[in-house]
Amino acid sequence: MSLPKNVTLVTFDVYGSLIDWETGIYEAFVKEAARDGFTINREELITRFSAVEREIEAGSYELYAEVLRQTAVRVADELGWALEPSRSGFLPDSVARWTPFRETNAQLDRFAKKFETGLLSNIDDKLLGQTRRHLRADFDLVVTAQQVRSYKPDPRHFNECERRRGNKRTWVHIGASYYHDVEPCLKKRIPVIWVNRKKETLQSGQKPPTAEVTTLREAGKLLGAA
Repeated sequence: MSLPKNVTLVTFDVYGSLIDWETGIYEAFVKEAARDGFTINREELITRFSAVEREIEAGSYELYAEVLRQTAVRVADELGWALEPSRSGFLPDSVARWTPFRETNAQLDRFAKKFETGLLSNIDDKLLGQTRRHLRADFDLVVTAQQVRSYKPDPRHFNECERRRGNKRTWVHIGASYYHDVEPCLKKRIPVIWVNRKKETLQSGQKPPTAEVTTLREAGKLLGAA
């Protein structure tokens, strides 16, 4: 599967692709843990957070704000920090302060001049609204986990996008998570550009994406929107 020559729609994952969620989560944990004199290691936090969040999202659907609260408590416990559940709201409250990567807004402007654009995100509508205050661009389509009551890699985000927009042969999706975005796109035969910021190596049995880049700007160059 190759990138289509006549792209009309480009969709984006949000957190990790447009928004630096790792720094946002780390800073939120550090600030709250400092109240108890507890020190957070960034690498350990992100590794544990990713695993716990994935497990919670695989269960019955709950708003992402609740996923964040549950994840905060479980991760804190694994780190040895006795966080009271009543304080777990610090994490969803921090989403409003998660900021875009430096390249994000300028590159989104370039995409918007050439294509229809959309967001397919594992988030709830309220929290996404807070994030969109950091983004200059408007979007022609937005699909959240709240709207489809599931979390990627479940295909419902992509099914809903296809239902609304029709022809997937002129659609390209861009995402930073192989698990959440690349795999479901490959299964549905949707061209996908993997923004592999961390330069991860594919494991045995993992199929390559349609294209792989390390920045959003490189993705723009591939599509003629740099």
